[in-house]
Amino acid sequence: MTGTLAGPPAVHRLADVTGPADLRGLGPAELAALAAEIRAVLIDSVCRTGGHLGPNLGVVELTLAVHRVFDSPRDAVFWDTGHQTYVHKLLTGRAAEFGTLRRTGGLSGYPSRAESVHDLVENSHASTALAYADGLAAGLALRGEHDRHVVAVVGDGALTGGLSWEALNNLGAAAGRPVVVVLNDNGRSYAPTVGGLGAHLRELRHRPGTGATVFGQLGLGYLGPVDGHDVAALEAALTEARDRRTPTVVHCVTEKGRGYRPAEQHETDRMHAVAPAKAPASVTATPRPSWTGVFSAALQQVAAARPEVVALTAAMLDPTGLTPLAGTDPHRVRDVGIAEQHALTSAAGMAMAGLHPVVAVYATFLNRAFDQLLMDVALHRLPVTLVLDRAGVTGSDGASHNGMWDLSLLGMVPGMRVAAPRDAGTLAELLAEAVADGDGPTALRFPKGTVGPELPALDRLGTADVLHRPAGAPSRVLLVGTGPLAATAVAAAERLATAGVPATVVDPRWLLPVDPALVAAAGTHRLVVTLEDNGVAGGYGDAFCRELRAGGVTTPAQTLGLGQRFLDHGERGELLATAGLDVNGVVHRVLTALGPAQVGRQPKRRARAR
Repeated sequence: MTGTLAGPPAVHRLADVTGPADLRGLGPAELAALAAEIRAVLIDSVCRTGGHLGPNLGVVELTLAVHRVFDSPRDAVFWDTGHQTYVHKLLTGRAAEFGTLRRTGGLSGYPSRAESVHDLVENSHASTALAYADGLAAGLALRGEHDRHVVAVVGDGALTGGLSWEALNNLGAAAGRPVVVVLNDNGRSYAPTVGGLGAHLRELRHRPGTGATVFGQLGLGYLGPVDGHDVAALEAALTEARDRRTPTVVHCVTEKGRGYRPAEQHETDRMHAVAPAKAPASVTATPRPSWTGVFSAALQQVAAARPEVVALTAAMLDPTGLTPLAGTDPHRVRDVGIAEQHALTSAAGMAMAGLHPVVAVYATFLNRAFDQLLMDVALHRLPVTLVLDRAGVTGSDGASHNGMWDLSLLGMVPGMRVAAPRDAGTLAELLAEAVADGDGPTALRFPKGTVGPELPALDRLGTADVLHRPAGAPSRVLLVGTGPLAATAVAAAERLATAGVPATVVDPRWLLPVDPALVAAAGTHRLVVTLEDNGVAGGYGDAFCRELRAGGVTTPAQTLGLGQRFLDHGERGELLATAGLDVNGVVHRVLTALGPAQVGRQPKRRARAR
């Protein structure tokens, strides 16, 4: 990836910066040179490792100014969202490790308390910093520590989240607390900031000092707008805000992708995130489509056939695949900003109007809207379909982005139906079935990455697909592979056959509720094994085992899933293998569960459970 750097030529000063204190003796020319070097490092390194490029190019000068005015970690600095902290990492002693960003054993792509005392929280979910800041400032005041400042660097996109306004409401009534809100206004989250807030900030940028601000009306001080790429101007405004010792907003206007022409000219999201560099593919290789791309095409087909279908997302129009439909039918797509709670209840209202909303969000962000799903959608049995992108292990995005909680949450929702496609064909099939269901909520979950080859069904068992049957011997093991792990289950069954263990593989397609036909099939086997990339607590395997007990089926069951812990960042394949969710892990679990005496033996046929 190549481009043109703006600013003075880089000089090698970044290696000399071991912490924020090293910045305070630098003069204007040295700061300009350091800023240019930081941008060069960001472009070179992030384009190799992958990560959030555009947001960090836009906060170089802002981060320098924050660390020159405030004394981190004694002064607490929160970042919202945390993907804009790469410059912060470089300036707090992690420059030498920066090439390991988002790689196994390397630096996290977000703040990490395990990495540095300068990182207070792991906040990759937006709109949290102001609430952290309000609470910490209140706590310090109660402890009598009045000489420490609390700073929240908040992107304008994060202000579209309701939690930000709950915090601002409290900060506005907290006169005398030394809290500085650094509003990083680049007019964007992923795409341009939506709604009335975006319009208000544009008015402040273009006509400064002409009217009241929403922050002032809430009781906070306001300074700006300030050029977010002028270190001297930033320092002056931040110093004044610091010395006021009362909650004050410093409105900083920045440019996402600053200093890298390809990012500056990237209309969709200013290179918000870039994929890691890869070796050139073979000229004969056919690139595999992404799950998001397959969903995007399937949604367009469904929307063309069903005029009641509309789509919503929370500030992720392009990352969730809604951009093509928005281009052809803009009135049928809504971006509500970083506001998953609002997205769900707004979708409920649209369903009341006779529409069928499809709410596309990352699986991890569904956590934020559980109450709305439960009480606003499901309680009223409204036809809303959730499309959960990045379900399961996401890999390099780290602990907070792994979509390993959704099945556990969705299993508690009365009337909820959840599907998991194994390939492109079943994704289109299941999406069509979901939007045809007018009796309550449905969900479709799929992982990050590319879609594997088509895996055709041999037969149908209830609503499940039979993908593999043993040849010439009664089946001893029932492998239930959910979503893309169905392919892993088939490969494991083929390996087990060589060990004398005949196995049948089924893909349930619809995970919740558990199909009674699969429960009955389990009763004719020696062992049943479920595979899922959700947490084992409350996931599909738990639900399956509950149904076995309720049906009086005594077949032993093994649940293969993710352990209930926050997973470190790493490659998806590595993390699945560590959890025993690769072929070797499945085969080992089956053979261990059967024991040596069962391997190679022909089982007696068991009566079908009643």
